[in-house]
Formats: sequence, C-alpha cells, structure tokens
Amino acid sequence: MSRDEAARRIDELVQLIEYHNYRYHVLDDPEISDAEFDQLMRELQALEAAYPDLRRPDSPTQRVGGPPLPDFPKVRHDPPMLSLDNAFGADELRDFDRRARSLVADRIGDAPLEYVCELKIDGFSISLRYENGIFVQGATRGDGYEGEDVTENLKTVGSIPLRLRPVDGRVPSVLEVRGEVYMPIKAFEALNERQQLEGKKLFANPRNAAAGSVRVKDPKVTASRKLDSFIYHLVRAEGLPPVRTHWESLELLAALGFKVNPHRRLCRGIEEVLAWTEEWQAKRWELPYEIDGLVGEVEDL
Repeated sequence: MSRDEAARRIDELVQLIEYHNYRYHVLDDPEISDAEFDQLMRELQALEAAYPDLRRPDSPTQRVGGPPLPDFPKVRHDPPMLSLDNAFGADELRDFDRRARSLVADRIGDAPLEYVCELKIDGFSISLRYENGIFVQGATRGDGYEGEDVTENLKTVGSIPLRLRPVDGRVPSVLEVRGEVYMPIKAFEALNERQQLEGKKLFANPRNAAAGSVRVKDPKVTASRKLDSFIYHLVRAEGLPPVRTHWESLELLAALGFKVNPHRRLCRGIEEVLAWTEEWQAKRWELPYEIDGLVGEVEDL
C-alpha cells in the first residue's frame, strides 16, 4: 500500500470507527458486532504504526490510552464552574419560583415560568473544549475556578466525541461544554470485584470510582474503567447561531454528537416541576446509574 493509499484508508477508518462508536456509546444502537469493530480498530492501528506521521489528532486509537502522564497542568475556568443552589422540599421550590418570577414580572406578567427538568447525575464534573470541531482539552471542575487538564484520560471515554458532528454543514470554531463523567452501576460492581480479587482497596461508591478513574495518571487505567458521560451545559459555540433556550442548547449538544440524558422534561410552572420530582422518587431506582437529585433550570436563557 502506498503512502497516499494509506492516508486515504486512515481517513476512511477514522470516520467509520467514530460513526460506529457514536452508534454504540451515544445512541445505544450498534450496527456491527464487537468483533467487526475490533477488526477496524486493528487495521487503523497497523496503518498508524506503519505511518506514524499520518496519525490524526482525532484518531479513535487514542481511546485505548497512551503512556502514563506527569502531573496534570492547571486549567482556569471562564466562566467559573459554580455549584448549584439546593432546594429541599416543595416550599423551597415554590419560594424560588416566586423570586424568579418577580425578576421577570415586567416580561411575563402572571404567566408561569417554564423550567427544563433533568436528572442530577452523581458523577464527576468536567469541562470540554473543541477547536474547529476537534477535542483539544478536557478539565476537572477542581475548586470551580481552576481545575486539572485530564484531556488524555477523557479521550478514552467512548461517549465523548473526539470530533464534532456538523450541524447544517458547520462545526463551531470554538465550543465549550460541561457535563458529568460517571460510572454505571454494573461497571462499578465489576470494578470492585476486580479490586477485591487483587487485594486492592474497594471504592466507596460509583462517584468516587469515576473521580479516581479520571484523575489516575495512566490513561490505560481510565480506558479500562468503562466510564460514560452526559453533557448538559453549553458555555459557548462560536460560529453557530445563538440558542435562545436551555432546551434548544440540549438539542444542539445532541446534534453535535454528545450524549445528552433523555430523561428530561419541559415543565410549564413550578407545580409541573413538583409533579416531575414526585414521579422520580420511585423511578430513580430503575436507572443503571446513580443520581443525587434533580435539576430545574429556567428555560429562557
């Protein structure tokens, strides 16, 4: 195979593998078997080994994990990754709604506020940055103002795209999003079984396991931990039309290739929010991952 033929085949394989990765990790609707996927990956790895200079920055071979890392560089968050305000019980939620409506009374009058309600994933907060569609930096939340650069580890999480999917034929020149990396309950139980067999310390819960897996110095360890992600906040998308509502931002994130939690609802007024929270009191135990609450955001940005 000539160099030009190898370059073309590498481009084909990268696109094909990422397509099937998206079908498997984001849509949960694979079109090929694991064995067929592995065969494509092995072909790409062989070509990249033969022509190292042709390896693309968005190559899916990076998902298997590279060499161990030195200390993680620091990353400043702009804007800061601040904590959510908590509300405990219906009275506190209704009080928040009264205060929020009073701030926009001149715009909406007596009309109820609309809220987007989502599950609060019990995971590890992350920030992702893309330039011209390519994943270039992933950071932990840290203290909210400064986190750690864990890009190489996050590249191993299958549901985090290495290259964005075009929207109307375009990708943003700069995109920043935030979300959670989490460990599904079955993956957590399997990990602790391995830890016990190897005489190692057990993880207390899936959140601690996810945090430890993201911050470990060896990306190959991260790759072995079966982490997943949900993205829920759009910080900036330069080069794309602005979104007006939080629901629109979630739809845009999904179109760009991120995994967005399907369990969300647009509620008209705080009483619908309360009904939704009641609904999830029992349903939360049916989920394959842990949550530590529910989130309600004012729909109009």
